[in-house]
Amino acid sequence: MGPAGFVMAGRFVFSGRTALVTGAASGIGAALAQALAGRGCALALADRDGAGLAPVAASARAAGVAVSEHVIDLTDAAAVAALPAAVRAHHGGLQLLVNNAGVALAGRFEEADLDDVAWLMDVNLHAVMRLTHACLPLLRAEPQAQIVNLSSVFGIVAPAGQAAYAASKFAVRGFSEALAHEVAGTGLGVTLVHPGGVATRIARNARIPRGLDPGQAARGLAAFERLLTMDPKPVAAAILRGVEARAPRIVIGKDARRALLIQRLMPVRYWSLIRRAVGEG
Repeated sequence: MGPAGFVMAGRFVFSGRTALVTGAASGIGAALAQALAGRGCALALADRDGAGLAPVAASARAAGVAVSEHVIDLTDAAAVAALPAAVRAHHGGLQLLVNNAGVALAGRFEEADLDDVAWLMDVNLHAVMRLTHACLPLLRAEPQAQIVNLSSVFGIVAPAGQAAYAASKFAVRGFSEALAHEVAGTGLGVTLVHPGGVATRIARNARIPRGLDPGQAARGLAAFERLLTMDPKPVAAAILRGVEARAPRIVIGKDARRALLIQRLMPVRYWSLIRRAVGEG
């Protein structure tokens, strides 16, 4: 197990640190902001929804920590590149980056407009890579820092009707694992998170392809939303426990753990078993 000092040095300390959290106006991002504030962590909160971001920031400030608000469209590469300098100006440094923001797209891949697919990939993958790249100098300057990337249960299994979303979340998984190997042995760590169905706005805010029948889209999104049942607060708590332990991967929820097991047992044919389990087969 090693000396006690070594174990303590390996754990991530939140108090007195600064975290940058994207997608902070609602869902997991908002829950993470509140949980981090409760642990004494200063916050740089980023979201395109300024009106939604304001009450999250106010609640965090009430916990007694410094908070900056950054209204940003993550598809704007220049704005993403400029964000770390804004965080440094407000907080002096950065020790925790949480790439949480994500979007969804309704319909099957053949029904999708490729412009919408590009938009989804810009938010779910390219923004993660761009912001991570831009923040690396700040994170590398710290004796201890952590990057947290949100993938999904659909970064473990890829269901029909989620081709673009699953592609982005599998890509986040690959990026995170490769980056973790690159920074191994340094003070910088990487945590990859695979949450199951969390009750967020992602289904309600999903983009609907122009050629897709509205009724069909509504039925598909309603079915998707029925899977989103977990309260974001315990999900945020589980993420922070994992980050504190500097865990390389966190799988949250019975559905995500079950999917991981099925995928390991049946790496090629897992979908036939999942279809039967949800009553589609």
